[in-house]
Amino acid sequence: MAATFRITRSIVVDAAPAAILPYLIDFRQWVHWSPWEGVDPDLHREYPGAESGVGAKYAWSGNKKAGRGAMEITRVDAPREVEVRLDFEKPMKATNTVTFELVPQREATRVTWVMVGKQTLFSRVGGLFGFFDKMLGKDFEKGLAQLKAVSESR
Repeated sequence: MAATFRITRSIVVDAAPAAILPYLIDFRQWVHWSPWEGVDPDLHREYPGAESGVGAKYAWSGNKKAGRGAMEITRVDAPREVEVRLDFEKPMKATNTVTFELVPQREATRVTWVMVGKQTLFSRVGGLFGFFDKMLGKDFEKGLAQLKAVSESR
């Protein structure tokens, strides 16, 4: 079994990359599309660091479903790619790399959400049955659909 896992989902958005990018490089904008925003109505959020782009940070703490963790934008190749370091503290410790790729397709943009991380016992067991990919994949699909909706409504 591979030392890392990779989860990927894509969607075509009827908007230019420049219209989508602001929703990715400013963590305050994630409340409009992130699939995990509704899991804890009392979620505590902090936004230290830069307001947007490289150096922007987001930390959260919430109920069992939301857990606790932090993200930091580590690279922006505007308007084509955004890379985020994702550190989970609870319910389990893990550090993953998240990348959003924006590829123009005529009047639209293919947005691909990729998460890569070190295999853990949980991801290895879940990977054997496709559970890990299906579970997170559904969240990615939901988030991409919401990103599409907000980007197309601009």
